[in-house]
Amino acid sequence: MIRTENVGSPMVDAEIHFVDRGTIRADPNFAIEGHTVASIDDPSPDRGRIEAPVYNLLIEHPAGTILWDTGSHPDAGDGHWPSEIYAEFEHYDAHERDLETALGEVEYGTEDIDYVIQSHLHLDHAGGLYRFDGTNTPVFVHHEELKHAYYSAKTDEGSDAYVAADFDHDLNWQVIYGDRETHFEDIELIHLPGHTPGLMGLVIDLENDGTIVFAGDEFYLRANFEKRRPLGGGLLWDKRAWFESLRRIEELQRRYDAKVFCGHAPDDLEALRGGFS
Repeated sequence: MIRTENVGSPMVDAEIHFVDRGTIRADPNFAIEGHTVASIDDPSPDRGRIEAPVYNLLIEHPAGTILWDTGSHPDAGDGHWPSEIYAEFEHYDAHERDLETALGEVEYGTEDIDYVIQSHLHLDHAGGLYRFDGTNTPVFVHHEELKHAYYSAKTDEGSDAYVAADFDHDLNWQVIYGDRETHFEDIELIHLPGHTPGLMGLVIDLENDGTIVFAGDEFYLRANFEKRRPLGGGLLWDKRAWFESLRRIEELQRRYDAKVFCGHAPDDLEALRGGFS
């Protein structure tokens, strides 16, 4: 059951499913600024690599079935991602955890999706959008994100974490312009720039679980949020904006005793797999 804090509408029956899209291996310094640094005592530290889950959310809502993010393209490791990006962010099981397979595990298919919400358009979040090419399925995205994604993918500027083949399709874009917008009863989209210009999070208030914030890649790991450690430079578009977004989420946590979930935190998996209703 979900209710809206800011609209004042009655509670709404809804259920949220965790959609497992596999695992990325990466240097922890991408996720946390200065995670492992050399020193006199340890001039060549062993950084290792973290294993970070990739997931989507399937929301059963009276207005329809909503998919939060579309994950990596199944051919990420077979040339769909630039080789230098894949070498840094190895989504080694993307081909096994494609969108249709993962949705099938929660007894859905892409044909059952009524709405898509893209937290942002990086290649590990927008790689399943091709499944909605030529359909009338609304795809929600922030206007700052859409602009930056095309700018990055179509020029030599911007970020190299965007692949045009992920989002340059015949899609029914529904463009978000505000900092906080509610397009479905009891589901609020909030603008959280920092990781990217147009990153969006979800704020949902559950009757049994309280207020939940899905912060997406504003926080890659728990330490980004709990210890206020910024993302590494390669994942950080604007540090000042990132800290401002952090403070917005901290305020939500203080005000509503909210549970905050991060974009790729292994520590969140158990709770996410349990689902919400």
